[in-house]
Amino acid sequence: MSTTEATAPATPERNSRKTLVGNVTSRSGDKSIKVTVPFKVPHPRYQKIINRKTVVHAHDEANDTKVGDKVEIMETRPISRLKRWRVIKVLERAVIADVAAVSEADVAAAIKA
Repeated sequence: MSTTEATAPATPERNSRKTLVGNVTSRSGDKSIKVTVPFKVPHPRYQKIINRKTVVHAHDEANDTKVGDKVEIMETRPISRLKRWRVIKVLERAVIADVAAVSEADVAAAIKA
């Protein structure tokens, strides 16, 4: 065996990356979202469970998420000054009801009826 032969495996394995599940709270710009990740932690002295949250900026390449969607995000290389996460998939779509504006005529009709 010569010293020039490769001893590394043929397909290098990627490092495992952190994944989080959270809700989209803001669509701040093109292909950028804010994701709020809630978690619970006990109080240091009293041991009562306290609700906490982490807000992270994520990259949404397809621009298909909306505010209220539940998404899974993965840690990635720095994409911009704040973005260190990217969207893997949308787990649940937000339910958005189409509510028309209430006019004065609708209010008047409801009062008379």
